[in-house]
Amino acid sequence: MPRPPARNVLADRSATSAVEFAILAPVFLVFLLGIAAYGIYFGASHSIQQIAADAVRTAIAGLDESERQALATGFIGHNAGGYPFIDSARLTVTARDSTDDPNQFMVTLRYDATNLPVWNLFPALPMPAATIVRSSTIRIGGI
Repeated sequence: MPRPPARNVLADRSATSAVEFAILAPVFLVFLLGIAAYGIYFGASHSIQQIAADAVRTAIAGLDESERQALATGFIGHNAGGYPFIDSARLTVTARDSTDDPNQFMVTLRYDATNLPVWNLFPALPMPAATIVRSSTIRIGGI
């Protein structure tokens, strides 16, 4: 086939979608990976809150503070590894009676989230806190 003259090449629009794809695909992929990475972070944050809530509900069966602490830390040690995106070795547990109200028991979890993929994104992006802190409280002795 003979090659068309130059004036027809400039008017040819058959490759415009390929050029548009080449320009927009990297931007789209960055957005997609950012959504996935932040979704993993939020999933881990929600899992930490759920672990704290489940641990404090388990601890209510204890008769005194030391027994409640043992129940809460035992629950967390046994179950934290089963949650997605959670490494139980990076979890710090504080379980004690509340200092504000002695009729409440509180479990506070601190999770070092530096191993999550959100930190591998573009460094100029605003990042969430590297430590996830979540607490849960329950009343001791009923209503």
